[in-house]
Amino acid sequence: MLKSSGWLVLGLTLSGLLAAETLTPPTAAQRSPRASNMELVGYNDLQSRSAYQPVIQQQGNRWIAYIGHHGGEAMNPQTGKMEPNGTSIVDVTDPKHPKYLIHLPGEPKDRAGEIGGASMVRVCSGNDLPHGDKGKFYLLRDFGNSSHEIWDVTDPAKPNRITVVVSGLRDTHKNWWECDTGIAYLVSGPVGWRTPRMMQIYDLSDPAKPVFIRDFGLPGQEPGAKGPTPGGLHGAFSTGPKGNRVYLAYDNARDGVIEIVDREKLLNGPKEPTEENLKYPLIARVDLPDDMGAHNIVPMLHMPLSEFVNQKFGKVKDFMLLIGETTPNECNEYRQMARIFDISTESKPVGVSTWTVPEDSGNFCSAGGRFGTHSTNENLTPIYANRVVFVAHFNAGVRAVDIRDPYKPKEIGFYIPAITDKTDKRCVGEGAAQNCKVAIQTNNVDVDVRGYIYAVDRANT
Repeated sequence: MLKSSGWLVLGLTLSGLLAAETLTPPTAAQRSPRASNMELVGYNDLQSRSAYQPVIQQQGNRWIAYIGHHGGEAMNPQTGKMEPNGTSIVDVTDPKHPKYLIHLPGEPKDRAGEIGGASMVRVCSGNDLPHGDKGKFYLLRDFGNSSHEIWDVTDPAKPNRITVVVSGLRDTHKNWWECDTGIAYLVSGPVGWRTPRMMQIYDLSDPAKPVFIRDFGLPGQEPGAKGPTPGGLHGAFSTGPKGNRVYLAYDNARDGVIEIVDREKLLNGPKEPTEENLKYPLIARVDLPDDMGAHNIVPMLHMPLSEFVNQKFGKVKDFMLLIGETTPNECNEYRQMARIFDISTESKPVGVSTWTVPEDSGNFCSAGGRFGTHSTNENLTPIYANRVVFVAHFNAGVRAVDIRDPYKPKEIGFYIPAITDKTDKRCVGEGAAQNCKVAIQTNNVDVDVRGYIYAVDRANT
């Protein structure tokens, strides 16, 4: 049974409005939160900026939330200036009263959404990084689509940029940073590669002195390749040197590809991006059908299975959770879902279950905005790891899913925030046929070791 869960609900997206559009009034349900077995503890509107990734970091006796934002701009009441969306830093030590500390402007762009901003954040302690300064904390963030940066956030109210890891990129996205080794897996778009989203690996064990290791992607994405270009990398998940695996998700909304990679071979194998070298560290690859995307992967390893406790074999198995991203509004494409694969034999992943929110439980296809999965929490806090996963389900809010039986994932709680006067509209159709609705769009989630769940919203809430 899920006990009361903490929340930080945030966000914004700026979108144009055609003169011919009609705006469907919000329903009574949208104006009130809807919940089961979860409750709101705290709230901050993040200056009404569209939010992508929240990361919660304990810094001494304080708990700090770092939130990456999509492109766009909003007024910063602390400076009295319009600022391009970047990074919000919020003190959540008292989750009932989150305190907004500072906004770090992101990359200015003319358009909102995935362009500009600083959507991805990761944080490591200098006590963990092999060559970090003891007592310090470091923020790795993308700067819009053009670069990756490292900031000193030891005093989270007074961040200081240390260095630019890499610049001159065409795109960025969902990074991973191993705090115990300093190895960072950056989603980047260097000039020359055939895709704007592949992986650049850096040693950031000394945050002030980034060391490039290699470029990596799917065969067909490398410079000089021929034929169709596979969909871009969306994100990585590394188990570090102990687990020696990196899980990669390509093409978030359709034609997804999953790779399980030997980490040691990836880091130390031949680095020239030839087809042969890109295949060298590969343990398994799954090419999904056109209705399945691969947004992010969470490994669920060494899981004891109570159903098979009396079996001679199969009492403990390995799984991975795959999330696809729903992209169109009001169900105008395939719905993306949560899918669990058995990877006990790593070279032969087998799908064993799927999970989604039933549409008729809230008439979500007609409620406005996206309906379907987007992401899960990725930090494996002992409170929830291999037990409960929290799924951002856009207009269906955040859902708590019991995964202790991977063959039968079961929802055990949810929270759909109420819209506010800042919540942005989402439209379908064009011209005179365009219809817009105001809807919650829960985008990403994180948890902390205290048990609180943090959800952010991409529609101004």
